[in-house]
Amino acid sequence: MSLSKKMLREIKINRTQFIAIFLMAFIGIFAYSGIYAEYYGLEQTSNEFYAQTNLADGWVYNTDFDESTFDKISDFTTDVDRQAVIQSVADMENQPDITLHFIEKGTISKFYTTEGKKFNASDASGVWLDTRFAEARNLHVGDTIKLEFNNQTIKKEIKGLGYSPEYVFETSPSSLTPDFSTMGFAYLSARAYPEDIEYDTLLVKYNISDKQFREKLDDSIDYLSFTKQNDHLSVSKFADEMAQHKMIGDVFPIVFILVTFLTLLTTMTRIVSHQRTQIGILKAVGFKDKTIILHYISYGFWPVIAGAVLGLITGPMIIPQMFYPTMTVSYSMPSWNPGFDMSFVYIAISLVVLSVLVTYLSCRRISKENPANTMRPKAPDVSSKGMLERSRFWKHLNFNIRWNIRDAKSNKFRALMTIVGVMGCVALLIAAFGMNDSLEELKSWEYDDISHYESKLLLSSEANPLELYYILNETDGSFIMQQSIEIKANDEEDTVTLLATNNTDLISYTDSNMNPIEIEEGDVSISQKLADRFGLAIGDKVKWHIVGNDKWVTSKIDQIHAEPIQQGLIMSPDTLEDEGLNFTPTNILTKEKFGENYDSIKSTTTIRKMEESWDQMTSAVMMMVYVVTIVAGALAIIVLYNLGILSFTEMEREIATLKVLGFRTNVLRKLLLTQNVIFTAIGYVLGLPLGLYFMTLMMNAAGNSLYYIPSLTWGNILLTAVITFSISIGVNLMFSDKINDLNMVEALKDVD
Repeated sequence: MSLSKKMLREIKINRTQFIAIFLMAFIGIFAYSGIYAEYYGLEQTSNEFYAQTNLADGWVYNTDFDESTFDKISDFTTDVDRQAVIQSVADMENQPDITLHFIEKGTISKFYTTEGKKFNASDASGVWLDTRFAEARNLHVGDTIKLEFNNQTIKKEIKGLGYSPEYVFETSPSSLTPDFSTMGFAYLSARAYPEDIEYDTLLVKYNISDKQFREKLDDSIDYLSFTKQNDHLSVSKFADEMAQHKMIGDVFPIVFILVTFLTLLTTMTRIVSHQRTQIGILKAVGFKDKTIILHYISYGFWPVIAGAVLGLITGPMIIPQMFYPTMTVSYSMPSWNPGFDMSFVYIAISLVVLSVLVTYLSCRRISKENPANTMRPKAPDVSSKGMLERSRFWKHLNFNIRWNIRDAKSNKFRALMTIVGVMGCVALLIAAFGMNDSLEELKSWEYDDISHYESKLLLSSEANPLELYYILNETDGSFIMQQSIEIKANDEEDTVTLLATNNTDLISYTDSNMNPIEIEEGDVSISQKLADRFGLAIGDKVKWHIVGNDKWVTSKIDQIHAEPIQQGLIMSPDTLEDEGLNFTPTNILTKEKFGENYDSIKSTTTIRKMEESWDQMTSAVMMMVYVVTIVAGALAIIVLYNLGILSFTEMEREIATLKVLGFRTNVLRKLLLTQNVIFTAIGYVLGLPLGLYFMTLMMNAAGNSLYYIPSLTWGNILLTAVITFSISIGVNLMFSDKINDLNMVEALKDVD
């Protein structure tokens, strides 16, 4: 009971230090469990959604799959379903695009109903609609919707609203993020098709490898293309997003935990060392070593376990909810719930156990000493002269530098902890600021250096050619063709973008250093990221076809360009037609602000809207940047504050001795400041490459569509330096005032 009262009294007296211990444990576990709960939530929720809807293992495309083809492929699959996937427009304002899926059975990649009746593949009277499109257009179950496609018009009752596993991510023709008021999807029974149906998509499930299935597919049927589950645009895009969040979870919380542990180590060492005399008194009055050790273990145990438990509870509750609202801008799932993993508990327990172990090691050595020796101040470590001290150079150093070198040599552990603590905080700040700089640089690269138009007009599929040329002349614009293509090379394949454009000053081409380049007439250029991923160089050949067109083309790579947002091929219209394909414009680019209403123009977007969609797309990453920046700053303050306390405590005797010898307070302050700045500078320099490494890991985990160039700017470096050194100097000045209040008799007295 008396020791418990002593502990409470000591905690009250040294509440600042114990609050720091609590905060370090809390921040470390809060960050780790919160960031990982966000990632595991994405993984667990999406996996559950995919399982409930029986997501296809692959998609086979062709112009028509008849019964004989269906029977052949059934021999090496566990389940097969056929669909006719058709683009339509809804008969309503602005004629939004609706992708129709006419389903034969509905057993694979099933529609997930959230409102209304479940999807019924035998119901020819109804339509099951994308819930996000319905919300944007204020449509409800029981309403009717008219859809037009292939010179056909159907009118159906909305029987249900919901989601599809094939549309977790949807591409938008006019922006980087989906505009659900202009696009959506619908599921219908194959019986709802107004005439004889031709199925163009096979959804397959199989229990063999993708490669084995592909080989059997090649030997069995004729088809246009095959996409395995991991390469499906929606699946791969969401997987890339999860991979980036996982990388953040792998890197940053680990740094938090390591810095937390180092701070706990130094703090508990300081507390036990500072109470050396009290330990001697306890031993002298009869307390056993075991009792004393358990008493001091409780000093580290209770603050750490309180912080760990609070972080374990609040992290998964708070951090995921900060990110999920930004995620729903680009992704659609029926639920967004934080995940949980036992690693959260294991890490929290490990932190508590390590804090107990650190405290035990700190007081174990003292507890073995006899009471008389324990009540004496710890004898300073004897430091022998090193090579530097025996050199002529040593004599030319002033007292300040020599004293700090010897002090660091005598207290290597404290010096190492200071450097490592600063290095971790600097690395986090560099990575966070660097990610922010890189995103801003990509945005400027795309919308300032590459794109020079003001408006981008999306052409209707039924556009009037005469009206198009009139608009082209009125706006002084330029036709471009943007189409999705499937590309193959070196046993790799992907769906990317084809850009066919005339020589126009509305678009500039750049290399990987963001320098302008020219793509000559007749040349085919591939994006740098795609070339790197496929292992391609100038002179190599690629095989590709436009999605929906069964004509495959083999092209030689003549140039390599760099593009931050869209990866694929660039060529001129004449080069495209030389390959045997028609140049079919999909957009008009113009420097003018276009707001007129023409039947041939489906929609209009501006550079400003594109920049806004970029900001929306990167909002989740930016939220992570803000979280990491705030936590890194908090860590820096707590780490440097605790290390400042440790430094002052360990140097009390030396400082008191210097005061007795006549050194003024300002000189002693300079001694402490010099040491602090030197250690901070070393940690800062070592933290720069570590931060760049963390940032590179983050950029590489961004997926296949974005081409990041890690950016370590001088502004980034200077801002990190200002924050780090400001905190370091500020903390140091706080302890400099303690020099005036130093009890020299207490610091210098010896117990005989």
